[in-house]
Amino acid sequence: MASVPDLDQILRATAFNAVKALAAVRGDLTSADLKPGFEFEGKRVPLVNPQRGIFKPQQMRYLLSIRTVFPRSGARVWYDDQRQVHRQIYEGDEAVDYAFMGENPDAADNRWLREAMENRVPVIYFLGISPGMYQAYVPTFVIGWDAKSLKARVAFGAVEESALEFPATEVERRYALRQVKQRLHQASFREAVITAYDGRCAVSRLPEQRLLDAAHIIEDKNEILGQAMVPNGIPLSKIHHVAFDAHLIGIDPDFRIHVSKKLLIQNDGPLLETLKKLHHQKLHLPERKKDHPDRERLLVRFDAFRGYE
Repeated sequence: MASVPDLDQILRATAFNAVKALAAVRGDLTSADLKPGFEFEGKRVPLVNPQRGIFKPQQMRYLLSIRTVFPRSGARVWYDDQRQVHRQIYEGDEAVDYAFMGENPDAADNRWLREAMENRVPVIYFLGISPGMYQAYVPTFVIGWDAKSLKARVAFGAVEESALEFPATEVERRYALRQVKQRLHQASFREAVITAYDGRCAVSRLPEQRLLDAAHIIEDKNEILGQAMVPNGIPLSKIHHVAFDAHLIGIDPDFRIHVSKKLLIQNDGPLLETLKKLHHQKLHLPERKKDHPDRERLLVRFDAFRGYE
């Protein structure tokens, strides 16, 4: 029979593999995705505690996962506060704070954080990107623990690292956090844009979110107009996103769709005909006017589209 540390390592590796496999299929994970946990020797082992952010299964010696819940807003839409919720990660340089549960540093949850730090145990960080939606970061390490501030310090391991190596240097931690920022930027932008449009493509009204992208009107490398904000995004199905990026369809500042002459003069099957029928149709807009595509950005992008005509 395996010793306790060996069993912990086996369970941890099984959990990590289960989460990576799930993320490979689903991408961002919902609360429903996390609820079943993972299977080990014919028994179910939870990945999270739905009521608490710090979790250690009974079968394991050390902490398995930490979770940051994205708050559900009341009168406000959740993505109005998106930047504030994620500000620490965007402004961080090599590590981020993680708040203790309650105000007693000796409570079990908080001791698990300290033990994970002392033993350099790799854990899973389920980072909230919208209500009930998470990105999974494996491995993550607790590198600091402060009873006075009631906070731990968390560093991310390199995303592509196959071995669960502790990020011992500042350079490693900075590199890993840059990767996290990029993933978070992309995921939170997508969730906010698609939510604003009620989960549908702004061109076709397709309601299947797994077939939708959040297309930037102005690409994010543009420091002046490329911010990851809802008015700089349009939810498009995969085919419409590719056509938009290739300047085969354009959208003018009055939200009217234009199909490139290159497509209009072709005759090659029903899919092409469907695209051609979009010519001069209007974009389906969000309910809130403040979420509508920014007209200035649309003009810049439409000028680029006309340059390809």
